Amino acid sequence: MRILLTNDDGIGAEGLACLEAIAAQLSGEVYVVAPQSEQSGKSHAVSLRAPLRLHRHGARRFSTDGTPADCVVMGVRHVMAEGGVDLLLSGVNRGANLGDDVTYSGTVAAAMEGALLGVPSIALSQEYPPDGPFGWEAARHFGAGIVARLLETGWPEDALINVNFPPLDPGEVAGAVCCRQGRHDFSVLRPERRTDPFGRAYFWPGGWGLDMRVRRSRRGTDIHALRHNRIAITPLALDMTHDTALERLSRAFP
Repeated sequence: MRILLTNDDGIGAEGLACLEAIAAQLSGEVYVVAPQSEQSGKSHAVSLRAPLRLHRHGARRFSTDGTPADCVVMGVRHVMAEGGVDLLLSGVNRGANLGDDVTYSGTVAAAMEGALLGVPSIALSQEYPPDGPFGWEAARHFGAGIVARLLETGWPEDALINVNFPPLDPGEVAGAVCCRQGRHDFSVLRPERRTDPFGRAYFWPGGWGLDMRVRRSRRGTDIHALRHNRIAITPLALDMTHDTALERLSRAFP
């Protein structure tokens, strides 16, 4: 099995090293094409009017100065074009990608790009602990088994899989559950006005981070799963059509 790895935290990220350890348990043919620098929050951006440069970091290990989606295209269509890609893994992201996070996440967008290119794709993220040091223990311990079971089960070609690990030691994890995408409360998002050393105003995006986890934790969602110490597995569709709205609007535009 030929596996392509990428992320949005950059080629030097600890989460990518964790993902390489996970992939090594699944295959002996693993390639990395990751961003040269952090691309968090870039979503599904692609470089349409800027050249991309490919940098080699060793055998089967590359970076580009583009976005996560750029990395996937470069990996699938160039680096691994001869022989193809059997599986794309994106992550392991530092911080969960739950609910509406998937619309911002470069980690999830990379998996979406892989699915668009016809490659089975999985995004993996590790949540922050409420206090104490950040650790990758849950992702490192359960990652390979989760991916192997997903591959054994299979999923439709027009979908990708989003996996989020709780911030716990492996012995504290209460299993894995398949669930829906949840919703965040975006009322907490607002720019914070600050002053630089020269007395001039600037603004810092406020409301992101751990406080975003304390919102609508409806049962059956990825947010609820993580809050109850479970690994959240969420299939996401490439087709974002809202069927109920389509039916209603179609009556107005017959």
